[in-house]
Amino acid sequence: MLRRLIIVLLAVGAAATALPAAAETVFPPGLRIGLEPPGDLRPSTQFSGFEDFDRKVAISILDLPAGAFAELERTANAKDSHGLAGTKRENFSFRGGTGLLLTGLVKGKDVTLHKWILLAAAPANEDLTALINVEVPEAALAIYSDAVIRKALASVTFRPTPIQEQLGLLPFKVAQPAGFRVMKVFPPSGLILTDGPTDDLSKQAYAIVTIGRGSPEQPDDRARFARDLLGQTPLRDIRMQSTEAMRIGGNPGFEIRAQAEGLKGEPVMVAQWLRFSGGSYLRVVGIGGKDGWDALFTRFRVLRDGIELR
Repeated sequence: MLRRLIIVLLAVGAAATALPAAAETVFPPGLRIGLEPPGDLRPSTQFSGFEDFDRKVAISILDLPAGAFAELERTANAKDSHGLAGTKRENFSFRGGTGLLLTGLVKGKDVTLHKWILLAAAPANEDLTALINVEVPEAALAIYSDAVIRKALASVTFRPTPIQEQLGLLPFKVAQPAGFRVMKVFPPSGLILTDGPTDDLSKQAYAIVTIGRGSPEQPDDRARFARDLLGQTPLRDIRMQSTEAMRIGGNPGFEIRAQAEGLKGEPVMVAQWLRFSGGSYLRVVGIGGKDGWDALFTRFRVLRDGIELR
């Protein structure tokens, strides 16, 4: 009896080994949106999503705020076919809910692309809209058929924001956060840190750290460049208090101190630093209320000096 049981168990184990591995949800690095990629699709190193490089198949994924859904839905339902031939629109159920699916063809001179565009919203508490675009050339349709793509889209699901993954995608590291917490990451170029328990930046101090290209090579042009950048912040009535060229982290830098009106018209103090290196720059903007500004300014400088380029 025992011998027969062992034989049965070994047979079951062998059968289980022979079965294909169950599909698993894969989240591209830093994204809150994942799915079960079919075929030879793998996370892309060129864009947010998946690609089968040899067959030129791509699934691109946009991770957008919840507020983007209404406008995208109006656009998707417009009479314009969005460059698609034979456009079809339908409600589409996926693992995380129900969305709007557009399908059609894009006919070029040398290739015909089959396209699926899924617009989906996460639960209200997640502040997330997903826009997923699938492109399959005619030559790859035998592997990536309509049924295969629909199955993949039906597996779409969401996860909490992977902050640590997103931080790893930035070209710099915040080695000394000076007591500020990371609130939002914008791979691959920047992040927002804040000094309070909520995400209401009109009520607490915050810092914006970004990296960019196209900085001026001539020192005389850096003051104008710094002023122009400060004018792009979400502040009003900016009044300069001081400007100064300086060295930051061993590189040429520029500091601006100013007063302004914040996101909801509240009076705020502002400090902006630019650190230039080659044709790029690292930018740190610290914003906070007048009360306790001296202590905040010191912490913003610690944050600034603790940023390391990768």
